Amino acid sequence: MLYTAYEWQQRLTAPARTTSALTARAIEALPAPLAGLPGPRRLRAACRVVADARPTHVRPEWGIDAVEVGGRSAEVVVEPALSTPFADVVHFAKPGVGEQPRVLVVGPISGHFATLLRPTVRTLLADHDVYVVDWHNARDVPVSAGRFGLDEYVDHVLQALRHLGGDTHVMAVCQPAPLVLAAVAVLAAADDPAQPSSVTLMAGPIDTRVNPNRVNLTADRHSLSRYERLLTTTVPARHAGAGRRVYPGVTQLTAFMSMNPRRHLGAHLGMYRAMVAGDEARAAATRSFYEEYGAVMDVPAEFYLETLQRIFMEHDLPRGVFTWRGQRVDPSLITRTALLTVEGAQDDLCSPGQTEAAHALCTGLPAERRRHHLQEGAGHYGVFAGKRWEQEIYPVFRAFVAEQEAARTQEGARTTAAAAL
Repeated sequence: MLYTAYEWQQRLTAPARTTSALTARAIEALPAPLAGLPGPRRLRAACRVVADARPTHVRPEWGIDAVEVGGRSAEVVVEPALSTPFADVVHFAKPGVGEQPRVLVVGPISGHFATLLRPTVRTLLADHDVYVVDWHNARDVPVSAGRFGLDEYVDHVLQALRHLGGDTHVMAVCQPAPLVLAAVAVLAAADDPAQPSSVTLMAGPIDTRVNPNRVNLTADRHSLSRYERLLTTTVPARHAGAGRRVYPGVTQLTAFMSMNPRRHLGAHLGMYRAMVAGDEARAAATRSFYEEYGAVMDVPAEFYLETLQRIFMEHDLPRGVFTWRGQRVDPSLITRTALLTVEGAQDDLCSPGQTEAAHALCTGLPAERRRHHLQEGAGHYGVFAGKRWEQEIYPVFRAFVAEQEAARTQEGARTTAAAAL
């Protein structure tokens, strides 16, 4: 029913969007004196807003061709380093650039493509060798590829870390924070050489019992079976993932936007006014954000439901009962991987304190190997994108990674000296 309703809505509104796009182009083609009159400018702006107001399932390109490294431009080549039916680990290679600390960025499966982290990746590339777990749209993954729940997510993080090696710094952005911490704990329990040098958890739900917000309170409002019945559906036959149960990306997008409808309506009104005033740069910036925000991907139903149950309802990780493949996960066993947590003081999706809770779980780490940063003035998105990320949060992360790299180098030197004796 969800897919049918969504696709019928798209078909019914397509003529209005097409007509609006054609009208906008026709006005743009008018001679300058006419196109510049107040009436045509307002009509063109309104038509552009209507034409662009729709979600898509088209994965955006990364669009990072070059970055500045050490004061000069460096070419960036995006290439797959590892692939599974559910994800690619992509490498943002910079030919000709010397060795830099390796960072693995793990983003959420929450209805948007990993390209939503483009600002994060672009900033990281100046000083780091960056890899990203790029999740696939569940509606494009054949049923024959099997299920995908929390265990499988942790499997993917483990596979990526083992592929890259133990001198990697892993960054979990938002939703995957508890799962990435669980993966690091699994490696620690096995004394696996792939244990990362550091783990950075950014605005992620380690313990949603701390300072609960509207999202957390909503999770407990209904039974899991009710969420399953109302919010999951089956991928139709015309897609590669036909028959797979999913939580549709458009449903998640609707939920996100309904949390603060005034802000989103205000942003579109601002875009309209900017176009009327001829401020195309401002209008383009807003349009670009919503093009990315409106590019949605479907989430495997089992992953959505298990996240809801085990992370938001039952709080398995902070209660000490989280398991992976039947094995209890114990973050207190982490002793080699340094921990940095980052939160936004104005975050309305992951309240301050919910990510910092990781420190109370990682009791095996001495205080000098743990850091917490609370960013004033930052909301959820501002933790990993925008000016506060670039100017205030990123320097903290860069210094933290550099500190761990220096410690690793010193440890290596001591080990070499001891072997020589």
